[in-house]
Amino acid sequence: MTTSGRTRLAELWQSGKDFLGVEHAILGGAMSWVSERNLVAAISNAGGFGVIACGSMTPDLLDAEITATKAMTARPFAVNLITMHPDISALIDTCLSHKISHVVLAGGIPAAIDIARIKEGGAKVICFAPALILAKKLIRSGADAIVIEGSEAGGHIGPVSTSVLAQEILPHVKDVPVFVAGGIGRGETIASYLEMGAAGVQLGTLFVCATESIAHENFKKAFMRGNSRDAITSVQLDPRFPVIPVRALKNKASESFMQAQRDIIGQHQAGDMDMKQAQLAIEHYWAGALRKAVIDGDVEAGSLMAGQIVGTVKTEQPTQQIIDGLVEQAIDYLSAR
Repeated sequence: MTTSGRTRLAELWQSGKDFLGVEHAILGGAMSWVSERNLVAAISNAGGFGVIACGSMTPDLLDAEITATKAMTARPFAVNLITMHPDISALIDTCLSHKISHVVLAGGIPAAIDIARIKEGGAKVICFAPALILAKKLIRSGADAIVIEGSEAGGHIGPVSTSVLAQEILPHVKDVPVFVAGGIGRGETIASYLEMGAAGVQLGTLFVCATESIAHENFKKAFMRGNSRDAITSVQLDPRFPVIPVRALKNKASESFMQAQRDIIGQHQAGDMDMKQAQLAIEHYWAGALRKAVIDGDVEAGSLMAGQIVGTVKTEQPTQQIIDGLVEQAIDYLSAR
C-alpha cells in the first residue's frame, strides 16, 4: 500500500520537483527575519526548496546572506524580492551574480522589465497571483511558475481563501507549475492539492518553530500557545492609505498599528508627509514590529505574523522531521485511496 502511495506522490509532484530541482516540491515561505541562511539551508538540505526573504535588505546584505547560505547547503534555493523595494534592480543583479536558480517576486505586480532581466540572466521567475486573470497576465509577461496564496496564510495576504483560489486557478493554468500556499499543515492537504493539479506547495508558519529557525524563544512559544482564531488580520482605517492586510497573532502590536495609522494619516493631513511617504511609513511599521518580535523576543510590542495553521504548531522539531512527516502523511493518504 505504501509503495503505491509513494509512487503516486512522486507522479503528482514530478513537475514541481523537476522545476525546482529538489526531492520534495515544498517551497519555504519567505518570512522576513525568519527565512535566513539557517532555515533556508535546513529546508533545502531536507529535500525541500528554501527561499531567502530579502525584505528590506540592501544589496550588500543580500550578497552576504546568499554567500552564507551557499556555505551551508549545496542544494538549490531561491531569493524572494519585494517588487516595491527601491533597489530592486541592484538586488536582481546580486541574485544573478550568484547564479541563483530561481527568483521569487512578491509584494505587488512585478514589472515586465524585471521579469525579463531575471530570465535573461539565466534564472527562473516565480510570481504570486491572487486571481486567475492576474495569473494569466504574469505568465504572458514571462513568469515561469505561479504561487497562489490564500487568506489563511500569515503576513501579507489577499482576500480569498486557498481552497477557492485553487478551484479558480488550478483547472485553468496548465502551461506553468502552480504552487499552492496558505493554511497547509498536513500531508493529506498537500496530496489533495496535488490531485487538483498543483505542482507543489509553499509552507511558512509550519517552519517558524523548526529547530534551525533563529526566531526568538518567546516568538516560538507564542506560536505553540496560539490557536487558529488568534491569527487575525489587520484593519485599514482610511482607503486613501491602502494597507495590504497582515495576518498575525493578536497582541498589543495589533492595537498599536491602528494608532500608528492614525498618527501617519494626521501627519499627511498636516502637510508633513506626501501620500507616498505616508503609505511607505505605514508599510515600514510592520518591518520594524516584526523584527522586534522575531529577533528581540518582544511578543507584545512586536508583530507575531502567523497563518491560521498556527493552531497545529505545538512543538519545536528539526526541519528534516517536519518535511519527512508531511511526506509520510501524504503517502499514507494516497495509499488509502
